[in-house]
Amino acid sequence: MKRLVFFLVVLGAYFVYERYLVPDLPTGSAQSTSAQSSPRIEQWRAGQQVSGIGTVTRVLSDDNDGSRHQRFILEMSSGRTLLVAHNIDLAPRISSLRTGDTVSFYGEYETNQQGGVIHWTHHDPQGRHVGGWLEHNGRRYQ
Repeated sequence: MKRLVFFLVVLGAYFVYERYLVPDLPTGSAQSTSAQSSPRIEQWRAGQQVSGIGTVTRVLSDDNDGSRHQRFILEMSSGRTLLVAHNIDLAPRISSLRTGDTVSFYGEYETNQQGGVIHWTHHDPQGRHVGGWLEHNGRRYQ
């Protein structure tokens, strides 16, 4: 009986570790020049680390309230659109970004009325959050 209880405690601890403490990483190598959405965008949850690739449909003005963010809209292959808010106080700006460009990303997803927001597309200088990135024309911005 003690072995069964021990086994169940270890199994429960492993589940908690895998489910809540290990970040969801993008498929493929971390140095890959492209990323695939995993899981499907329809299954993304607020606060989840996600990856994907989309086409820039609109370049917006920077958000300069607080930390500065470069903002643009990506359209995914599903037709869904996402706002990307890229912190340019912590990571380089994509200076050559234009409508029609392809951008790969790895960041944190949040929901909104328009389809969603991707943020944390940069490193965390304090090391408390999973680092994200954007890729554009073969260059990684993190």
